[in-house]
Amino acid sequence: MDFPYLSRFQPVLLSLFRFVTGLLLFQYGVAKLFKFPVLPYFANIPPLIWTAGAIELVLGALLILGLFTRLTAFILSGEMAFAYFMGHMFKGETPVLLPLLNGGTAAILFCFACLYLSAAGGGSVSVDAAMGKESDAGGAYARR
Repeated sequence: MDFPYLSRFQPVLLSLFRFVTGLLLFQYGVAKLFKFPVLPYFANIPPLIWTAGAIELVLGALLILGLFTRLTAFILSGEMAFAYFMGHMFKGETPVLLPLLNGGTAAILFCFACLYLSAAGGGSVSVDAAMGKESDAGGAYARR
């Protein structure tokens, strides 16, 4: 079933998707660095997790704004892939592949959401669009 009348909302919905993805990543950065909200698994974090929190805080904020969206989302996609493999899949003595068992579902979803945003751009409601770096939701390659 096709809904062609919804396609006119694609650039704005892409911007909303970017905003929500950035906001969710930003909250992880706030929780890791500023201990708000207080979560037991972020109580005494090692330096690697502190660094991940700093990346999520700063790049999550850039994603919320839609500034340098493609580069920001690409870096975040890589960070989330790293988080899945190092923080979830290999956290025990033996690797646990299934995300439902290792708690890595969110990391995988963030990885692919950010990978999509790195290809699609920030949408029509973004700082990139206001600066003229994003002319449409499809980006430069869609116009070829």
